[in-house]
Amino acid sequence: MEEIIFVDKPAGMTSFGVVARVRRQLSQSCGHKVKVGHTGTLDPFATGLLVLLAGKATKQAPNLTKLDKEYVATLRLGAISTTDDPEGEISENANFIPPSRETIAKLLEEFLGEIQQTPPIFSAIKINGRRAYDLARKGQNPKMPTRTVRIYEIEILQYNSPYLVLRTKVSSGTYIRSLARDLGATIGCGAYLTELRRTKIGDFDLSQVPLTTIPK
Repeated sequence: MEEIIFVDKPAGMTSFGVVARVRRQLSQSCGHKVKVGHTGTLDPFATGLLVLLAGKATKQAPNLTKLDKEYVATLRLGAISTTDDPEGEISENANFIPPSRETIAKLLEEFLGEIQQTPPIFSAIKINGRRAYDLARKGQNPKMPTRTVRIYEIEILQYNSPYLVLRTKVSSGTYIRSLARDLGATIGCGAYLTELRRTKIGDFDLSQVPLTTIPK
């Protein structure tokens, strides 16, 4: 077997959970265990395109993981989250004054191009051999290494304070949670992601590819 599988991941499910279910479904239909891998995960709260590889197609993973990504992200301004998403502890900014759409658009220009980004502490990045999220859950504050990422495009799709909807095209390895956090800091009001949907991976478009239904 050699197959590329496109999945529209639902909210509330881990990417590894999706892989496990697809593996089970394929193994049952083939009558033997089928190797299945992913080409880049999504956070549990996020939805959208996952590209999975089955059988001999898993050899293509190193190339596919490097592809650019496109997202539609909903940010809530005027508050911050310990995880930079809706699953963390939320702290409100009592002095929040909604910025204008024009102000936000101008500040977004600062994020275009090659930038330095610090991943969230609640991420799978390894710090001294341990996952950062494991350290964070134990109350530690791991020092996250910055990385160079590229923001190719970013635009406002909708703004109804405190919610801001953005479409952005980014390089592989970019954390949209970090982008939301940093935009909130630049505005001076704080921000975190409430929704995230991945719409494209390279030339694979969520609206064009045939999608696999995730079995329960």
